Amino acid sequence: MADLSATTAQKVETAKQKKETGDQAFKAGLAKEALMSYHQALMYLLGLDKNALQSIGMVSPAPAAPVDGPADNKEKEKNEVDGILEKIYSNMAACHIKNGNYQRAVETADKALAKNENNGKAMFRKAKALGELGYYEKAVKILEDLKKKSPTDAASADQEIARLTVIDNERERVHKKKMKGFLNKAEKKGTPLFDESSAPTIQTASISEIKDDDDDE
Repeated sequence: MADLSATTAQKVETAKQKKETGDQAFKAGLAKEALMSYHQALMYLLGLDKNALQSIGMVSPAPAAPVDGPADNKEKEKNEVDGILEKIYSNMAACHIKNGNYQRAVETADKALAKNENNGKAMFRKAKALGELGYYEKAVKILEDLKKKSPTDAASADQEIARLTVIDNERERVHKKKMKGFLNKAEKKGTPLFDESSAPTIQTASISEIKDDDDDE
């Protein structure tokens, strides 16, 4: 019978090496190469059997349920692999930001935060990516939350909020300028922006509130 624990230990060790290679590449400014190494590390880590991980001391059993009630659902098994995955996903978010792939940055930052919701770097990177995508309010909310959770990151968070505010104000200025130009053109042509006489007749719809399937019970 194959030694599952030995195989698992080898996979974890190889993943660590791939992650280290990715870290070095990122520090050298090679985001594409770093992402490649991080992807390779993930291939070794994802889907590892937790029983095998526990047998080599890389996972702690979930706490037993108390006598007078069920265990807290928020309690999760903590293991070394989760910690490695958290760092890989957070670092991948940084790479995606460097490459200008902000949507992927948000997605990978979310995966890191799923492992540890208090990961300050992942929070910062998600906020940065959201800001670049134009979600200013969401980005600022995350940064304000980061300041509460990690006071040592407050200065960096404030700097990013200031940067995003400048970007958002510029976007608003450009938008208003375009709208003003559109309105001026319409006025010069003497064309009303909306002609009620040419609008089709529409029956008023009966609208009822529908509960979303994803709503909490």
